Amino acid sequence: MASHTTCAVMGAILLVYRAALTSATVYIVGESSGWTTGVDFSSWTSGKIFVVGDSLAFNYAPATHTVNEVKAKDYKTCTASNYLSTDSSGSTIIRLKKAGTHYFVCSIAGHCSSGMKLAVTVVNASSSSPSPSPSPSPSPSPTPPLASSTIAAPTQAASSSPTESTKPTNTSAGHRNAQSLVSANLLSLLIVSIL
Repeated sequence: MASHTTCAVMGAILLVYRAALTSATVYIVGESSGWTTGVDFSSWTSGKIFVVGDSLAFNYAPATHTVNEVKAKDYKTCTASNYLSTDSSGSTIIRLKKAGTHYFVCSIAGHCSSGMKLAVTVVNASSSSPSPSPSPSPSPSPTPPLASSTIAAPTQAASSSPTESTKPTNTSAGHRNAQSLVSANLLSLLIVSIL
């Protein structure tokens, strides 16, 4: 009887662990600016890793903008009429269901051509951690004795409260890896305490 209970508890723990690893991120397109003209959406996507299951939240004034998902060729030419999907509600949520590049434009005249378009590359969850690039080998240099080494304390620039653009709004690959490590440690502790 005890072994069945232990197995059931361990199974439940594994389900919770799996759910923690597969949690999706909702990205606010354009952050505090939202989906509007005058935002550099190429810069906004820079450094972000979009994973299957994540969502894009487009916030904008209804009737002043649209969110049209289009094909690559229509994205390049700002042809919004050949859309795969469209919405003008002011609050559009797009769930990223498959890997590949997804393209979005605003269909209001002149908006796409002035930069109101977004391309996001989505990866499968198993490939969300980019492989580190090899670093060049340092040239051999003599190592000073430990006693004479000086270790500088890390410095941090003084700042007031973080601005909108510096606040963490999305889960990065590093955060996902840290989350996985914490989850794995918790899982190990729970299993040890059960046994």
